[in-house]
Amino acid sequence: MKRYIIFPFLFSLLLSATPQGVVDCNIIFEQRKAEILDRIQKIDEQQQALQALQSANQAILDQRENSLAAKEKEINATMEAITLKQSKIERLIAQNEEILRLIKQAKDDKISATYTNMKDSKAAPIIEQLDNAEAATILFSLDSKVSSKILSKMTPARAAELTQLLQKGPPFKPEVELAEPATTATPTLSPLAPKVPGQGGGAI
Repeated sequence: MKRYIIFPFLFSLLLSATPQGVVDCNIIFEQRKAEILDRIQKIDEQQQALQALQSANQAILDQRENSLAAKEKEINATMEAITLKQSKIERLIAQNEEILRLIKQAKDDKISATYTNMKDSKAAPIIEQLDNAEAATILFSLDSKVSSKILSKMTPARAAELTQLLQKGPPFKPEVELAEPATTATPTLSPLAPKVPGQGGGAI
């Protein structure tokens, strides 16, 4: 009999307590839900900020790469232009050297023909007065018979000197003697040196 009395009491007590418990759970759930949504929003904001930072860094990197590529292209173009100019200059130098060689050859041939047609007695004094390089160059360009006749008309010392140069063969480089300028030293008197009578200080 007591069991039947206690059971309705507990059941009524449980029914009276259930709505409050459900309300409390709903409140807690809503609070947790709000916290979770807030965290999700913050995570989204952080992700957006991170993506914006990554995009900005990528833009800076792309800009630097484009700038480096442009500079590299400009440098390559400059180097190519310099190479072309250098090649052109080298060709011009080679052409000028060839022209100078032909001019010198024509000049030497003309000089050789002149001295070949000249009498050895007249050619010898002229060549003898030239410097060693010019005289040896002219004699070397002449026929051996002609040069021998010219050398025979020179003084023995000069003929021997030019013969030694001819034996060495070209090129005959001019001997440049550099004379050192003479310097005149100005005598200076030591402050402790005694004065000489009659030189501004009067007699001692």
